[in-house]
Amino acid sequence: MDINFELIIVGKLLISLLLGGLIGLDRETHGIDAGIRTYAAVCIGAAIFTSISAHLQNDLSAPSRIIANIITGVGFLCAGIIYRNNNSDTLHGLTTAATVWCTAGVGVAIGLNMFVIAIASTLALYFLLSLQNQKWYIRWKQKIADKLSTKPKSDS
Repeated sequence: MDINFELIIVGKLLISLLLGGLIGLDRETHGIDAGIRTYAAVCIGAAIFTSISAHLQNDLSAPSRIIANIITGVGFLCAGIIYRNNNSDTLHGLTTAATVWCTAGVGVAIGLNMFVIAIASTLALYFLLSLQNQKWYIRWKQKIADKLSTKPKSDS
């Protein structure tokens, strides 16, 4: 691998830093533990492993194996984020885990030179994470909760 390939990978890492950091920005500003650093690190890690594997000329199947292991490894990391509070019968960390996992996908897209997909995915994830702060979404969610709480329970 010559210096030109390495400089291209450095550029990809900078893009993954920006996009991963943008996804984590909403979480950071609202006090969620997984924020800019976590999301950027996951995105950078996925991008660097994918980029390097894509440049291995003697092993054409390396990128698919690396991507499969990124999906599995980040999935394992995300499983540790999710926990159940038995006292309040609530589940916590599911959105964080899902968006961290998707952020790895953004990094993979960057590593494979799919920049439009990476940017579109980043914007979609940022939008999804920002919903919890949108008044219309909060009202809509409350309306659904109210309907469910007044619905009679069936005996089935």
